[in-house]
Amino acid sequence: MTLSEDSLYSEIIQLIHGAVCSDFQPNGKKMLFHLRKIGLWLWATLCLALVFAGCATDSHQQSTVSGPSTGTGPSTGTSIASPSTGPDPSSNPSAAYGDSEEKAHHFPEMATSDDALLHHESGEDLTSFPRENRVEKSNQELLDSALEFCNASNDFWEQGDLENAIDALDESYSIILKINPGKSSEIQQQIDDLRFTISQRILKVYSSRFTVLNGNHKEIPLDMNPHVKKALDLYKGRYKKSFLAAYRRSGKYRPFIVKHLKEAGLPEELSWLPLIESGFTLRALSRARALGMWQFIASTGYKYGLKRDRWVDERMDPEKSTEAAIAYMKELHQIFGDWYTVLAAYNCGEGRVLRTINSQKINYLDHFWDLYTRLPSETAFYVPKFLAVLHIINDPKANGFVLPPVDKPLKTETVTIDRQVSLKSMAKHIGVSPSVLKRLNPSLKHSTTPPRPYAFKVPNGKREIILAKLSQMPDYRPPARPTYKRGTATHRVRKGETLSTIARRYGTSVKSIMRANSLKSSRYIKVGWRLKVPVKKRYASTRKTTGPAISSKKGNPKKYAPASRRYAVRKGDSLWKIANRFRTTTKAIQTANRMSGTALIIGQVLTIPSHSTTGGKVKTASYRVLKGDSPYIIARKHQMDISTLLRMNRLTPRSTIFPGQVLLVKAK
Repeated sequence: MTLSEDSLYSEIIQLIHGAVCSDFQPNGKKMLFHLRKIGLWLWATLCLALVFAGCATDSHQQSTVSGPSTGTGPSTGTSIASPSTGPDPSSNPSAAYGDSEEKAHHFPEMATSDDALLHHESGEDLTSFPRENRVEKSNQELLDSALEFCNASNDFWEQGDLENAIDALDESYSIILKINPGKSSEIQQQIDDLRFTISQRILKVYSSRFTVLNGNHKEIPLDMNPHVKKALDLYKGRYKKSFLAAYRRSGKYRPFIVKHLKEAGLPEELSWLPLIESGFTLRALSRARALGMWQFIASTGYKYGLKRDRWVDERMDPEKSTEAAIAYMKELHQIFGDWYTVLAAYNCGEGRVLRTINSQKINYLDHFWDLYTRLPSETAFYVPKFLAVLHIINDPKANGFVLPPVDKPLKTETVTIDRQVSLKSMAKHIGVSPSVLKRLNPSLKHSTTPPRPYAFKVPNGKREIILAKLSQMPDYRPPARPTYKRGTATHRVRKGETLSTIARRYGTSVKSIMRANSLKSSRYIKVGWRLKVPVKKRYASTRKTTGPAISSKKGNPKKYAPASRRYAVRKGDSLWKIANRFRTTTKAIQTANRMSGTALIIGQVLTIPSHSTTGGKVKTASYRVLKGDSPYIIARKHQMDISTLLRMNRLTPRSTIFPGQVLLVKAK
């Protein structure tokens, strides 16, 4: 039974009137009874009113949610709206049908996480589109973004803003790396096109830095000013002894440096540049981690073809580093057109010099010395030092010098060795000192050849001997790592060292060294200081490491295949095809034939090094990936090249490894 609000109100009034007026008596107890009766009626009436209001609200919400039904199944395109908002479907047919259809098409892209969770709990599909389409859409968005950065780079380049042009291309390429094309050939094609475009734009940006040359590119003017006089005074004073020692060493290397400079059409005076760079020292290492006679940092060395890995660092190879330095200076001269500016850029990098040039309004090409005060002091003084050296070389007597005789050039022969052999073993078989072989092959970081074809230099007349005895030489095996306990070592600080390099050398931390020596700063140490270094003391190793084992049978050393064979190039051949046919590598063929490129001529006779047979297949072991591991860390830990680790486990540089994953590594 449902009571209206008016009838309920009138009944309450009548009850109160009857209780108070008609039934009123002086008796207090009867009055109290009637008041209680009124209270009960009020409480019951209030409850009925609340129940009625709740039922009416629920009924209204259900009719709003369900709306007009257009089918038997649940609708995936209709969103739940608030009762107080939105048009009435009965009054606007387009709102009930047309709009809901439009929402259904846009729902998969517009749905939030809350919407998706709601549909999932009600048993509805999250989206009406396949998952692949959503991935391609995401990839397409990334490609569009990368293309925008590529276009932005072109805008920066046209405005002359080269730094932002390169930064935009870097950002574009980094976006490409995030794309996973899967099996979509269309996406892959767009990626390839964009990569090609980026590479072309990079070449265009860098080539735009080239300038018209001023004067004869074979001449370096010999200025004399207060800056050059100051450098001359230094060489006449405290630097005189080191200058004469470097001049004496120059005889070993200058002949082939001058030869390469002539072939490149560059001034011969540049052959004296290593005197101020490194003092013609092949293993010179600067504070900036520049290495070798020409003082290349690792990144610039890579740019000009100098390889660097666990076994070899070609920045210490005098001939290869000379070729790289000449290529670098030729490019710098194309950029600046002035040899003084080229020398400054060689010292601190072209980027730093270009930024300094762009900050001034004068024509720096006409007068380098106007640029002098704006460059870093060490870089600026680099040019006066070089000019001072040329003044001394051209007229030593006028500058108070008596130049000593120079060392004789090194005469060597080259033999290709395609496996690891210790220098000590080779020196013993050919009758020379290991130090001689080390001096002739300065790019070797350890006293062994690398585990790949390597052009090894030997003294004149020793090539045939080493070829004849190479099969008798055992494979190199690294010494066993000893066991340690805690202790302290004393280290004398050398030029170019930092606390970080010292800590890495002794296998300890910078904080431990600072604590042991009461140092307040990790950035300040002096050459000659004797530091206490917390290290691990060595126990005697239980493994014998007196020499590598040759064979289990006495008097029957391991035999190796012949060193090489000859092949005449035919029509249709390429270096890669030939290497694949003879189961070797293009690098091995280039090394064996002293080839700098990959061009071949029909009828050309090549020496083909044999496929390495150093004991058959490489022995492997299993390794379980730990938290924090990367392919690089694992390769270093097991003394492997990262390329070998990836190839052994069929991985690519973009592969992801996980903790607990088992990988194959080289057995110890």
